Amino acid sequence: MPEDETPVDDLGQRNDGSAAGTDDSPAAEADDGPAAERDEEPTTATDGASTAAIDSPPGEAVDEAERLTRLAREAAVEAAAEAYRERRDDLVDEHDFTARVREEDDTLVLYPEEWVEDGTVQFGRIENTDRAVEVSLSGPDHGAEWDAVEEANRAIVDDVEREYGPDHAANVRAFADFMSNHYLKRVDDATEAEREEFLTEYFQRNVWPSDAQESIVAESVDLVNEVGDDVPGP
Repeated sequence: MPEDETPVDDLGQRNDGSAAGTDDSPAAEADDGPAAERDEEPTTATDGASTAAIDSPPGEAVDEAERLTRLAREAAVEAAAEAYRERRDDLVDEHDFTARVREEDDTLVLYPEEWVEDGTVQFGRIENTDRAVEVSLSGPDHGAEWDAVEEANRAIVDDVEREYGPDHAANVRAFADFMSNHYLKRVDDATEAEREEFLTEYFQRNVWPSDAQESIVAESVDLVNEVGDDVPGP
């Protein structure tokens, strides 16, 4: 589902490493409102020390922000799209950055928070824009990958139902929904932390199991490893 975000002028470091111009330009509003107002003036990068004050987010964080942005666009339900955007914004906020989608050229842009004042990126006060990160959203997306993961998870659910019955299968189906939509992973690739998150949070809030299903859900989650090896896929 496309995000409703306002374009912003070109900025920052592109995939080829080049830097954009530094004219003043309004920032697009965030998905859930304009950037929070900051009391201090945006930092002007006038020397090496100030330029290094906030490094660009690590590659893993940028990749995850891109993944969550794409998942928000593809979500069939607005509540799910909003959840993906909130996770993305929380992620980049941990690195003191703000996420925007520039619709005019379909680009995810991560700005240092110190550049934003009253919802506007103060390019004119910044001599070095290299800390901004741009990721094109026009290239290959995760749609095909999601389909492949979902196909594998569906096969695992079917195998569990054949071998262990409908109650276990219903639990594994809920686990598959959680892993496909939140982590884009097969159920048998889930980490211990992801399993714990499903059992203690997702299952409690989002699944309405029968008494029989609820009593065996932990066992159901363990069963995916017993059948997963026989299911090809990503």
